Order: sequence, then structure tokens, then C-alpha cells
Amino acid sequence: MRVIIAGGGTGGHIFPAVAVGHALQRLRPGTELLFVGAKGKMEMEKVPQEGFEIIGLDIAGFNRGSILKNLSLPFKLIKSRMQAKSIIKQFKPGIIVGVGGYASFPVLNIGQGMNIPTLIQEQNSFAGKSNKILGRRARAICVAYENMEQFFPKDKIIITGNPVRKSISDMKATGAEGKKYFGLREGVKTILIVGGSLGAKSINEGIDAQLDELMKEDVQLIWQTGKPYYEQAKTRAAKYSEKVKVHDFIKEMDKAYAAADVVISRAGALAIAELCIAGRPVIFVPYPYAAEDHQTSNAMALVNREAAILVKDSDAPTELVKKLKELLNDDATQQRMSVNLKSMAIKDADERIAKKVMELSS
Repeated sequence: MRVIIAGGGTGGHIFPAVAVGHALQRLRPGTELLFVGAKGKMEMEKVPQEGFEIIGLDIAGFNRGSILKNLSLPFKLIKSRMQAKSIIKQFKPGIIVGVGGYASFPVLNIGQGMNIPTLIQEQNSFAGKSNKILGRRARAICVAYENMEQFFPKDKIIITGNPVRKSISDMKATGAEGKKYFGLREGVKTILIVGGSLGAKSINEGIDAQLDELMKEDVQLIWQTGKPYYEQAKTRAAKYSEKVKVHDFIKEMDKAYAAADVVISRAGALAIAELCIAGRPVIFVPYPYAAEDHQTSNAMALVNREAAILVKDSDAPTELVKKLKELLNDDATQQRMSVNLKSMAIKDADERIAKKVMELSS
């Protein structure tokens, strides 16, 4: 079986893609996999680290900050389509899987034009324009949320959940092991702050501004900042180095979730899937500029089931630590959120999707 998996851009696209790739190789040994991403994006580094081959397309999105940078966009779109066609002709896949991100559209679109079966893995509760277009001709659309027929043909939708890394779906680390790994004390309430693989400016600034206030509580922090804010956060937290552990990126997320009593997070689909498995009470600060504001939609799906609290991005500097302190002092709410989160967990999403890929492969 020969499979192309296309997409990337953020951990929220890359980690599910990699999880499906590993599941395919477990369920059907000898499967040949080729990943297609966008040059210069993080998939070009992360995918080879997982042992997979990846080819990068010359493609980029619309740059809202600089109109001049968009002058080359039409040429990149044409070039990426030519590259996608060449890759498909050479690799001859039996099926193409799209996980979202810049590279996903041209590869699936060209593949559909060549009558190759395609499958979409839509992580979010609000589908983007590209996937809505691709969904018309896709053979199957694997989703994590209900009511997705507003975006896709109902007969093609399969609720599979979002794939997460095996280390998290099989989470074995205890709270004590997690705290020890990060050099923290046992028996102290621990807060995990994570803004996605690239960090989150508003979350970082909210914690930075209120750090002294927060340190008056008997708590300790694991603070993933992303690279842009790392040095500033490290300097800011230096005087609390025993209680505040600053990281630009955390690879061992299973240990971070195990250590945490409460989590502050963006509301990307991957983070939500992981938090449901970990069952850690969470305050979401959705990224408001995500396509169609899908992170707010993702978060509200959990807020409406009493599984999470939402703080608007614009309110983070003033409201985030206030809501955090309220939650830390409310054991009943923490317990209810944990139970409700775990009730939504799907641990075998990677294999559910892999089985559908195998079924559709020509």
C-alpha cells in the first residue's frame, strides 16, 4: 500500500499526521508512506525525526501583514500545483490523506483530478474553506466533532476523534514522575501553561504580567513559551527558578500532563484531544485569528459540556490569572471538569483513521 499524507504548518496538523502514519505501519507492515509539506515549515524538521520521508512544496499563505510579500503568491500556487502533480505521478499513491495546512490543498486537489481516492482528516469543529472544497470529492471525511454536516456531505462523515501521540494515548507517567522530570516538588499544585507548538503571545504576556501575584499562591508552573518569548520569560521567572520551569518547547508532553493539576492552553484540536485523554481541568484562551475563529468554536464545544473554562484572548492580561486562582480554589469544579473531559476521550483515533485509509486504498 502506497500512501501520501499531505499538510502541516503547526503541531496541530503534524502530530495527527504522524500518528496516522505510525498506525498504518503497525496495522499493515510494509506500507510505503510519503509526507508532503511546505518548505520552511516545522513539518520539514518534525516528520523526519519520526522516521518518515517528506518532500516540501514551494507554497505559502496570504500574508496579511505585508501586501508586497503576496506579489509572488500566484506564482507559488502554480508552482506548488506542478510540484504536487510531479510527486503524485512519481510515487503513484493508492490514496492521499489531507490533514490541513498549506500543502494539503494542492496535493489533494490534483489527486482528485487524477481520480485517486482522498481522505480528509478535519481536526476542528469549524471546517476551513479548503477542506469544504476538497470535501465535495473526498471519499471520506474523518472528524472529531458532531454536527459537521453543515460543512461536509453527511454520508462521507465518520467520527473518529483526533489522533494524538502514542505516548499520550498510552499515558503511563504518574503525577510524581511528571513532577520529578521537571524538577518540581510533590504535593504542590502544578499549573501547565502551553500555547501550542509555537507559543501564545497573549498567554505569555498574561502570565508575565501577573507572575508575582500568582507566586503568592502555593503553586508551581511548567511554562512552555514557544521560541519568540522564551528568553524574556526565562529572565522574568529567574527569581522563582525553583517553582517556575520555563521551556521553549516540551517534547515529553505526557510527563507535562501527568505533572499538571490545571492547564492553561490554546484551543487547537490536538491540544483538546490530548487534554480529554489526560483529563486535566483546563482554561482555554482561543487564538482569535485562526481561520474562521475555529479555536473559539473548539473551546465552546467543551465549555458547553462543563469540561472547560474560556478566557478571551483580549482579556488574558487581566482575566487569566484571576480565573486560574478561582479554579485552583474550587475542587468540585476541577473534579467535574476532569470527569467530563475523560468522557470525551478517544484513544484509538489513529487506528480508526488508518483502517478507513486501508479500506479506501485502491
